[in-house]
Amino acid sequence: MGFSRIGFTNSIEPLNTSFPSKAEILGTTEDRDYDETDDAEVKFKSFLYKMIWDFGLACLVSPRRRRNSGDEQMVEGNCGGNILEHNKAWLLAESGGCGAEEPHSVHSSFRFSFCSQVELESMNVNNSCSSTTVLMVNLDNGLLSDSKSRELKWRRIESLERSISPVVHSLIRFSYSEILSATRCFSKGRVLGRGALSCVFRGRVGFLRTAVAIKRLDKEDKECSKAFCRELMIASSLHNQYIVPLVGFCIDAEEGLFLVYKYVSGGSLERYLHGKKTGVKGRPALPWSARYKVAVGIAEAVGYLHNGTERCIVHRDIKPSNILISSKKSPKLCDFGLATWTLAPSVPFLCKTVKGTFGYLAPEYFQHGKVSDKTDVYALGIVLLELITGRKPIESKRGPGEENLVLWAKPLLQQGAVEKLLDPQLKFTEKNSNQISRMVQAASACVNSEESRRPNVDEIIAILRGKDPSCLSRNKAILPGNSIDSCPQLHRSRSEMKSHFALAMLGVEFEDDDHIHCR
Repeated sequence: MGFSRIGFTNSIEPLNTSFPSKAEILGTTEDRDYDETDDAEVKFKSFLYKMIWDFGLACLVSPRRRRNSGDEQMVEGNCGGNILEHNKAWLLAESGGCGAEEPHSVHSSFRFSFCSQVELESMNVNNSCSSTTVLMVNLDNGLLSDSKSRELKWRRIESLERSISPVVHSLIRFSYSEILSATRCFSKGRVLGRGALSCVFRGRVGFLRTAVAIKRLDKEDKECSKAFCRELMIASSLHNQYIVPLVGFCIDAEEGLFLVYKYVSGGSLERYLHGKKTGVKGRPALPWSARYKVAVGIAEAVGYLHNGTERCIVHRDIKPSNILISSKKSPKLCDFGLATWTLAPSVPFLCKTVKGTFGYLAPEYFQHGKVSDKTDVYALGIVLLELITGRKPIESKRGPGEENLVLWAKPLLQQGAVEKLLDPQLKFTEKNSNQISRMVQAASACVNSEESRRPNVDEIIAILRGKDPSCLSRNKAILPGNSIDSCPQLHRSRSEMKSHFALAMLGVEFEDDDHIHCR
């Protein structure tokens, strides 16, 4: 807001503008002779200072800065409260005299006052003033008052409690203090892993100090409550030997939402396959017997999700980092943060937001948002290829043509060149040859680019266990010795796969970690 000596301008300055002190405006009066012009200028500047400081900043400066005098406390109660309540400041510019208590400029008949909307409406402006100019200044900075913010939080918590009420009786409810104690105030040394919107800590709870994995959701995420509710509802309904069980949860209005899972001590499959080598000898290779056991176990877990529950569940994030290995080398599927329900197996639906990890996304899901049980089957095939080859799905450091695991492996799968696919740390022997051949066959079936020609998980389990695969006769393209993409309509999907690969490589280029979530 600015003034000239001849009128008023409707300009509004930012509140952080530094105002000159009164001494600076008035100057030193000792041993100085004023003429009429200087005297008028000093009076005007004196009025300007008084109006800005006493009347402008008194209503706009944060109430915390006005705690000294009783009058200032009264201003805080009346004016500051209205600003919080209405989140607006009203500037009333009136011509004529509507009260002798307000200061008047010697060069203008305008009078200014700050008040709330309620105060403005209570004034009988039309009767008291011949003409009135009202300027509304919106001071909304996007923040709610403390009381409204707390009220909104409690409403969300109440809604969340109602949503999860059908299943909470089967879970343990932890207090935030218990979570804090279990994780030692979320010590960095207890971090097990990090996701796009969550972090997992190792901890111990209860009298017996039971080991658990505590997943802390990002409370700043707007979808946090929805994701928490969905994961809790899904995970609490799962009871399978190859799935990490949900133990309990914690809901705190101020600190956020937590899910407590059983702790699996063996670490993730990713550590065994792609962990950094340490020491002279490096990390010992995961033996073939353990790899085969992991393959069958995870296929069983996916089969349970698709066909063993009341509603078909699609995991959407099957990958080695979400497969934990127990001390007995038994696999456990975990992390249901992206899991969702479908109407039935093989009944796809479209989602607006594609979420997952590059390298494991099925082409139809990555490019068109099409989700079904076949989405998990494709990701399972990538995991099987990793178990066979020991390679990551996307590796920018590989030579030309070998950066993408699927594009590199498909020609070898078509040729039946099993030994070229096999991890150099493994040996192809007569003892494990049958298991290796069956896993190669299952992997080639899973990574078929055409969703309709991709088998369901029960058929994959049958292949891995060596059962009669005659049920797959209609999918001749997936049998050994045949081309995976032999049908003419599949040539188009080859270029789509290359596009998928190009985008995946962009993710690898800009991210050190391959857990890249795309939206």
